[in-house]
Amino acid sequence: MTHSLASLSIGGLEIGFPVVQAALSGYSDLAMRVIARRLGASYTLCEVVLDRTILQGGKASRRFLHISDEEHPVGGQLMGSDPDEFGPAAKELAAAGFDVVDINFGCPVKKVLGRCRGGFLLSQPEIALEIVSRVREAVPPERPVTVKMRRGIDDTPRSRDQFYTIFDGAFARGVAAITVHGRTVRQRYVGRSRWSFLREVKQHAGDRTVLGSGDLFTPQDCLEMLSQTRVDGVTVARGAIGNPWIFGQVRALAAGLPPPDPPSVHQQREVLREHYRLAAGIFPDDVCGRQMRKFGIKYSRLHPQPLVVRDAFIAVHRGADWDAVLDRWYSEDHPGRHPTLDDVDETDCVRSGSRPAKAVPRGVFG
Repeated sequence: MTHSLASLSIGGLEIGFPVVQAALSGYSDLAMRVIARRLGASYTLCEVVLDRTILQGGKASRRFLHISDEEHPVGGQLMGSDPDEFGPAAKELAAAGFDVVDINFGCPVKKVLGRCRGGFLLSQPEIALEIVSRVREAVPPERPVTVKMRRGIDDTPRSRDQFYTIFDGAFARGVAAITVHGRTVRQRYVGRSRWSFLREVKQHAGDRTVLGSGDLFTPQDCLEMLSQTRVDGVTVARGAIGNPWIFGQVRALAAGLPPPDPPSVHQQREVLREHYRLAAGIFPDDVCGRQMRKFGIKYSRLHPQPLVVRDAFIAVHRGADWDAVLDRWYSEDHPGRHPTLDDVDETDCVRSGSRPAKAVPRGVFG
């Protein structure tokens, strides 16, 4: 069955296929973004960065601002608490070449909320909208500004009113699109993402651009969200970590082709090798090994022997260790496997160090 999907635009920026990669703290660096683009993502977002980190400059700032020529269009995402710092930081993102500047009002992690950042700002409409104004004023008018939100702090009437105050106010201040995650901040990643709320928001928004987020782990999930909610696009977050093939797979399904097979072991090996090569251009060898270890753990879910391969990646410290895993476990070609919900770790925003909650089964969204 062919799915007729409208092309996604953000402001005057043509994105194309309406399934994109979300910002993922600790993950969506240049290497992950480039791999995702090569395998079918029409648009990617850099991992969230604090406005203060950008303004302080130095090595950390340069890493976040590193963009490849082949990944446009690409968005940069800012998080913070002080409206005075958002504008100058947004200007730096635009100057670095990001095609979109995104504002994070959605992160639910405790240490972020405790510093009045991320999802906390959904309880502070005046401050949130002042941040939007500062960013929109600082960024060139042709450069779209977008916002990431959750459906509220909680499910109280007050929280719902605050959500719509920020949602409508952000569009009134010139935001080009808003991404809405179907869970509340208090909910974090426990329980289902409420897709019925996304449908309600899109009906409220009319022709304003809304993207949906939450519980997108398979190509079919992406098409179902688009169909059920009528949002203009969807952002794949945890479902893309270690499975960049999801973007090409959903394109195939949308075109009416048979469900694609998971990548074979040799196909995985080539992507794993290239992902490490790209990361090695950003990080020194010892740091790169630690950074890529967590990716290897995610990639292992697609291997026909996921548990032993996961354990092998856990032991990675440097590039030589990564190559040894590929030589040992990826030398013979075999069919791969599709990751299951039981494989999914509850990691999306900033890692808090708390134990992940078990992923919930898919079912009725509401």
